[in-house]
Amino acid sequence: MTTIRLTAAQAMVRYLAAQRTRIDGSEMPLFAGIWAIFGHGNVAGMGEALAESTETLPTFRAHNEQAMAHAAIAFAKQSRRRRMMACTSSIGPGATNMVTAAALAHVNRLPVLLIPGDVYASRRPDPVLQQVECFADATVSANDCFRPVSRFFDRITRPEQLLASLPRALDVLTDPAECGPVTLAFCQDVQAEAYDWPESFFQPRLREPRRPRPARNELQAALEALKAAKAPLIVAGGGVLYSGAESRLARFAAKAGIPVAETQAGKGAMPRDHAMAMGAIGVTGTTAANQLARQADCVLAIGTRLQDFTTGSRSLFENPAMRLIGLNVQPFDAAKHGALPLVGDAEEGLAELSAALAGWSAPASWGEAAREARTAWNAEAAVSLAPVAASRPRDPAVIGAVLRQSRKTDVVVCAAGGLPGELHKLWEAGAPGGYHLEYGFSTMGYEIAGGLGVKMAEPEREVFVLVGDGSYLMMNSELATSVMLGLKLTLVLLDNGGYGCIDRLQRATGSASFNNLLSTARHVTLPAVDFVAHARSLGAKATKVSSLSGLETALKKARRSLQTEVIVIETDPSEGSGIGGHWWDVAVPEVSARPAVKAARKAYDAARKAQKLV
Repeated sequence: MTTIRLTAAQAMVRYLAAQRTRIDGSEMPLFAGIWAIFGHGNVAGMGEALAESTETLPTFRAHNEQAMAHAAIAFAKQSRRRRMMACTSSIGPGATNMVTAAALAHVNRLPVLLIPGDVYASRRPDPVLQQVECFADATVSANDCFRPVSRFFDRITRPEQLLASLPRALDVLTDPAECGPVTLAFCQDVQAEAYDWPESFFQPRLREPRRPRPARNELQAALEALKAAKAPLIVAGGGVLYSGAESRLARFAAKAGIPVAETQAGKGAMPRDHAMAMGAIGVTGTTAANQLARQADCVLAIGTRLQDFTTGSRSLFENPAMRLIGLNVQPFDAAKHGALPLVGDAEEGLAELSAALAGWSAPASWGEAAREARTAWNAEAAVSLAPVAASRPRDPAVIGAVLRQSRKTDVVVCAAGGLPGELHKLWEAGAPGGYHLEYGFSTMGYEIAGGLGVKMAEPEREVFVLVGDGSYLMMNSELATSVMLGLKLTLVLLDNGGYGCIDRLQRATGSASFNNLLSTARHVTLPAVDFVAHARSLGAKATKVSSLSGLETALKKARRSLQTEVIVIETDPSEGSGIGGHWWDVAVPEVSARPAVKAARKAYDAARKAQKLV
């Protein structure tokens, strides 16, 4: 056996660089690069290994560890999980900064390889700088925080452990069912230790996604349920896009006459002008999709984990005779809510269903009802999106301005707050990948870093980042990184003076406005944040507009720019569009001195009666 002597860090870098993928017939590196913020615990071992491998595994520098992991995750999502990135950090706060991002990737089923430095395996200099000491367990380190939010976790305490751990890590990262974050906590002394590695370990490995086909018995049960349906509905989740099944879905829906509603992750799976496209579903859904969901007697849920925003906290599907079919590559998701599981790849599953249902279609009256509902919704949405003369417009009007200036190939990026709800209902994605929302973990601060990852994945597309002032203030550092890397973003920063979305939710549950808007939080002087000056200080171009027409003019100018642009507009936090949507289970206090809270609790108890727990 031929061997090569390398440090453990060098071996890891060489192995990652050897992983390959194939997209549209072209073979390319699976890892587009690695984000690194060096510090105590990774600067010597991983730092030296990466410095000598810049051609095979490019290294990118960020300003915040959580943000760099967000960028890596956004890259993988925009690449439909076919390519990915890794992140390495120091052993202390640098490592724990990435835990939030790991949870985000875990919830959203997205691949990212996290390589935080760890304490000394030898324990010779213990306790080292930044080491967390557990009085009862000497094996604990800060990186144990990653265990519950990693699909696979390992602590590398010997170089040769990588021979088994790296292949397992890559199997998880590239498996459509297991996919999620992998953490390899890398002891800092081990990173620098040498070992005689088999050269065969570093041979290029082509990794293509597994496409399991449904079992015959599950397929038969699903077919029987569909053929008996008079009012079927499809719920398209992110799995449709990750499988590349959107064309198959469009053909299937047209032939079978089945309306399609989309989750946050699945938005863009259907062409916006498709006769069966009903738009968003659930708590942030369209009137059309939710109307059909209430009546549906059979729901085919494809590639979705059916979280509460999709199901209206288990109250949306009102038909007592409704049968649920879960077409999902992950058995855990396929069987949720008492569904008939149809475990398999979305593309393969739809192909099997389409062939077996040849000649069958839903009643024409159901399709006509769907088209009428969509037409009515389009008119309703147009009112919310229309220009207004208000000096502080509401979010929907701002979205309308951005939408009017968008093109089919553009991408909109957003995350937490009220904007995702309005975007889910109102944004019309021009093409798959044109709608990039992080709403599984609803992470404030994802927006700018996520936009950076999207731009890295598809640099030819214009990327619009819609972000509120709350999220911007929480994490804005990667604005400087976008400038540094020459990756142009266009930010529309909506300044509503605080956390407007949660303020509305607070008031909707009977409480007074408290501690969400800056004006209702404890203060001596309200901060007058100059967002334009701040963005410029990070290297971006920036301007503030005072009207929607000014916003559209600024967006036209930003499209011609080659540099990251920030456009600031003040908005009204008091209310959203008020259209579409469905009830969401937000627990209201049973005991309160406030009459409004008592009334909200009474309404809450009534609404809970509609929930289906099985």
